[in-house]
Formats: sequence, structure tokens, C-alpha cells
Amino acid sequence: MSKAGSDAVDPGRRSLLGAAALAAAEFGLIGSARAQSVSAVGFPPLRQIDAGPLSIGYVDMGPPSGAPVILLHGWPYDIHTFVEVAPSLVQAGHRVIIPYLRGYGATVFRSADTMRNGQQAALALDVIALMDALKIPKAVLGGCDWGARAADGVAALWPERCAGLVSVSGYLVFARQTQPAPASPQAALAGWYTFYFATESGRLGYERYHHDFNKLIWRHSSPQWRFDDATYERTAPAFDNPDHVAIVIHSYRWRMGLAEGEARYDAIEQKLATLPPIAAPTITLEGDANGGPHGQPEGYRARFTGPYAHRPVTGGIGHNLPQEAPAAFAEAVLAVAKLA
Repeated sequence: MSKAGSDAVDPGRRSLLGAAALAAAEFGLIGSARAQSVSAVGFPPLRQIDAGPLSIGYVDMGPPSGAPVILLHGWPYDIHTFVEVAPSLVQAGHRVIIPYLRGYGATVFRSADTMRNGQQAALALDVIALMDALKIPKAVLGGCDWGARAADGVAALWPERCAGLVSVSGYLVFARQTQPAPASPQAALAGWYTFYFATESGRLGYERYHHDFNKLIWRHSSPQWRFDDATYERTAPAFDNPDHVAIVIHSYRWRMGLAEGEARYDAIEQKLATLPPIAAPTITLEGDANGGPHGQPEGYRARFTGPYAHRPVTGGIGHNLPQEAPAAFAEAVLAVAKLA
């Protein structure tokens, strides 16, 4: 492990983060009192490590020798999705690693010349790069939304790296189409923001109003989750990342065939487009009040060829399931870890 990976981030030693992180600090992300006081509430100090094209900010909890679990958040959320999940896993003896995804929090690009890319292959390879940097050969992966898609991609294409999988809303790998099939009115309504982001007005609107926009998405996607302002404000600084808007807009435009990806990911995307099966022990979870786009379990069951269970989670649980039902998510992780 590099020194950057073994030491907690010290705001007074910004040279550890490289030029990209220094640029991020100018935007108030790293070294600012606001970011340091809010971005990891309930966690130990953030760590930072170079991994692939990124300098990744992450939480590392539990015994270093414990069986590793990597937890991956989605949009528009951050590492606090797992703030109540991690302690249960640590208590069970696991090492728990929770990174900020590209475009969030303390995760920044190491080069100004790297494309700000949100395509699914890039997200999956970010996980592989982090595991390589931390010298973790194999881990249980868990995630929701973008994080579940990244975890699913790793499990499907690099099965030797995935000891087990917990995926909210099932199998989220998809075959990108340059001319997507028309969505039903109900599906279009659930994913309305995708169409908003396809416009220049939408990009400018997200750039200007992303704080209020993402709070609206929380309410829309989890209509029965009674989160308070403090809970949202704990996460909101993660969206001040200088690349956040570019990554989000590119991700959704790329899915719709309205933006190109990078040629270096073409071979990976071609493999993902075949919707490869996942053989790792897997539990999929779904909340009974998920207001975001999601498939039905019978539609993705065949994608999981190893030990598998689907667990519905009741009680008004929405899209951000690990934060809304942390005990159910932690229990699923522990169950698949026993099969690893």
C-alpha cells in the first residue's frame, strides 16, 4: 500500500494528493473546514490513494486482516449511505472500505486531461483499480444504484475478484443502445431526470441547482423516507466536487446514446452488453417503496447462476436502501460473506 493509502488525509499536507487534488481544494473540497467537518461524519478520518486515473477518497474501517467488504454508493448519495451499515460489519470482524465514486467528495482525477466519464465500464474498473492499489485480491461487494452497477460489472467480468455480492435492485448491468427503445409513460416518469439531463438547459440547471435538485431526487426516489435536513446536509458537500456535474451529465447522456465514451473501454462495454451471468454468491434487495427506476426480480433472476436469494425489504423503504434499512443490508452482506 502506498503511503497515501495508509495515512489519513491531513488538510495541512495537501501535497500527498497531487496536482488534481490541489485543484479540487480550490473548489473547497479538500482542506476546507466545511468539507472536513461534514464529509465523513460518523466515520474515521478519510484516507486517500492513487488508483488508476483517480485519487480516491475512502473510509477504511475494521481489522486490516479482516475479510474485506467494499461498499459502493450511488447517485445522488455518498459514503454516508453506509454509515449505519459499516459498524455491524466491523463488529463481525470484516475490514470495510467505502470509497467516494468518481465525481464525488474527495475522489478527484489525477490528470486534468482525463475525460470526465461516467460510463459503466469506467465505474467498474475504478473498483478494480482501488482493489489493486489496496492489494485486495478478492472482496465481498455491495452497492446500490451506480454502486450496484459497478459491483455487478466487477462480479460479471472479474469473478475472481468478487467473493460475494449484495446488489440493490438486482442486475444493473445494461446493454447500451444508441437508439434506445421508447420508454413507457410510467418508466419515463420514474426516470424523468434522464431526459432533463439530455438537454443543455438541464445541464446548466443541474450545475446551478444541484443541491436542491438532489434533495428532490431523495424525496422522489424514497417517498416514505423521513430524512431530516441534517442527514441530507451531511451528504451534500460530496456534490461540490469539481467534476460532479460533468460525470453525472455524461453518465446519463451516455446511457441514452447521446454522448460517446472512451475507446479504451470499448472491449469492456462489448462484454457487458452481452449481459454476462454472475456466479458469485448473491443477494438482491428491493425496498417496497422504491420510487426510482428498477426492474422486477423475475426479470433478472436468470442472470445469477450461483447461490442466490432475493429479499424484499418492507416498511416504506425506498431507493437508498442501505441508509434507510441498514440492518437488512448488513445482514445480507454477512450472509453472502459466509458463503465466500
